[in-house]
Amino acid sequence: MLLTIVISFSFLIVVVQMEPNVDSSYVAAVYEHTVIQTDDPRIPVSRSDALRNMQKNLDIYEVQAAKATKQGVQILVFPEDGIQGFNFSRLSIFNYLETIPDPQEESWNPCTEPGKYNNTEVLQRLSCMARHYNLYLVANMADLQPCPLKTDPSSSCPPDGHWQFNTNVVFSSDGLLVARYHKQNLYFEESFDKPPQPEIITFDTPFAGRFGLITCFDILFYKPTIELVEKGVHQLIYPTGWLNSLPLLDSVQFQSAFSLGAKVTLLAANLRKENVPLTHGYKTMTGSGIYTPYSATYHHAQKGDPEEGMLLVARVPVLDPLWAGQSVDTEEGLVGGMMVVTLKHDGTTAWLSEMLKMSVRISVSSAAQSFEPGMLSEGEVNVCNGTFCCKLQYRRIQQGDSKELYALGAFSGKHHGMYFIQVCALLRCAGLDPSSCGQKVQEAESKFDFVLEGRFGSRYVYPSVLASKFVLEQPKQLETAPDGTVTMTHSNMTDGLVTACLYGRMYHLDNE
Repeated sequence: MLLTIVISFSFLIVVVQMEPNVDSSYVAAVYEHTVIQTDDPRIPVSRSDALRNMQKNLDIYEVQAAKATKQGVQILVFPEDGIQGFNFSRLSIFNYLETIPDPQEESWNPCTEPGKYNNTEVLQRLSCMARHYNLYLVANMADLQPCPLKTDPSSSCPPDGHWQFNTNVVFSSDGLLVARYHKQNLYFEESFDKPPQPEIITFDTPFAGRFGLITCFDILFYKPTIELVEKGVHQLIYPTGWLNSLPLLDSVQFQSAFSLGAKVTLLAANLRKENVPLTHGYKTMTGSGIYTPYSATYHHAQKGDPEEGMLLVARVPVLDPLWAGQSVDTEEGLVGGMMVVTLKHDGTTAWLSEMLKMSVRISVSSAAQSFEPGMLSEGEVNVCNGTFCCKLQYRRIQQGDSKELYALGAFSGKHHGMYFIQVCALLRCAGLDPSSCGQKVQEAESKFDFVLEGRFGSRYVYPSVLASKFVLEQPKQLETAPDGTVTMTHSNMTDGLVTACLYGRMYHLDNE
């Protein structure tokens, strides 16, 4: 087993663990993009103005594609909303839309056949980019598709007679449009429609076999993400505009956890944007990476860093078991739903708390506080939420005179009003008051050796450990027992723990 960690001032981190037993590999790249858009995207603009805005972003894409091809990249992924931006209304995005033909029904190369369809300037530019730089190119754009107006109340056709979709497009290295995917799980996107039927979209490449397409919020749902995995697709393309949500759903934290828990390669390209306005405050978009169950190459900007784009390039093992007759090691101990976890407490007292409320911002329910002070530098603690329990064994490694409060929590129920989860979460509190547990924290000093476990009602458990300044750590050992008990063992932390959790998704309960 080889474990190597390299950290630079731009917070580009490479972690390598348990190299796969395959001979084939390919070179992938993702680009984290600072999108250029109008000052007020809710004001409608003309088609010419929309194209002018989009060409500014496409010019940047062109520069990155040139850089990528010089590094031998074979597939390049750009982020969600990276061409037109975000926060549009249904009306104001209209002139940014292009009608994208279905590659499953017809063959079209926009670069060599530009006159086949009107108003497809963006598609033509992307196609020629892929062709000129001889690489597979994945981008996200806005799609317009006509639909028949029906008097049937159950019809999903909007009153204006067309659908507007958040769409991933894929071009082969000769510019052919080979895949189109309409995002299924929208996240408060009033400019877009949910497709009438969930789409399971894959495409094949000559260098790595089959890839599947998902977008941003899709990663938390069964359709299409887990359905792709269960159909044997182990390589996922993931354009995203992820709003970082510490302590459990920071971008690189969950991207890495999903790759490990689902045993897949994840090519994740995020936007880079600070102070994104939301109804409940401001959040930041950043955090992209190239992840496999064995390695992670990722970048996470920190508050105050320049809002510049970042191109990440990595050589990746082929994980398509059907490609060239290969077989890929998918030992249960490698994944199965777990990852690194760590614990922290102040210099004299260990604080462990049960958390019963986890929404967009995790907080400690006052009715559920169960703090247990202690003087020991090691011990064992259990917390339960109903019948779901989490167990932690830990040994603290003293780091000077630092005083830090940590909470251990168990949660089982509906999250964000949308989906069911079971979580064992260990996190550093923002202050020494228990009410600060669950608030955003980016740095920590305490280190622990530990074993964290929970018995989950799903085989999909995503493990994560986020250390100080957004550094990911890999577990020393991961085990899944036949009864659903997931155990993570970790030691010799390189930095202080900010957050660690086992994030179980109860997909089968979502529709209940």
